[in-house]
Amino acid sequence: QVQLVESGGRLVQPGGSLRLSCAASGRTFSSYNMGWFRQPPGKEREFVAAIRWSEGSTSYADSVKGRFTISRDNAKKLWWLQMNSLKPEDTAVYYCAVSSYHTVAVPTTGVLYDYWGQGTQVTVSS
Repeated sequence: QVQLVESGGRLVQPGGSLRLSCAASGRTFSSYNMGWFRQPPGKEREFVAAIRWSEGSTSYADSVKGRFTISRDNAKKLWWLQMNSLKPEDTAVYYCAVSSYHTVAVPTTGVLYDYWGQGTQVTVSS
């Protein structure tokens, strides 16, 4: 089993920055993928970013490319989502997730992620 705990969500002004963290415990992650998803109010959950634990390849949603960066610390089982130039439309509950599936590319769909955190609220507003 894998347990995930997110932190770092808060109210931030448009144009500001925020870094979300996800701490994992449980199984080893040598072949896993780690991701961030978000669910805006009244909308479905959507993919944000993901990283392959082993070699660090990444994938981003078009809406966050150039603004968000995903990174990880293998030894500490931590990964982060650095969010810059935040916009009101980035307001959402953000979830970190782990995928144990062996895929050619970094998975970008939620159904391929089998462990989820509880979520952390990010609100971008003036």
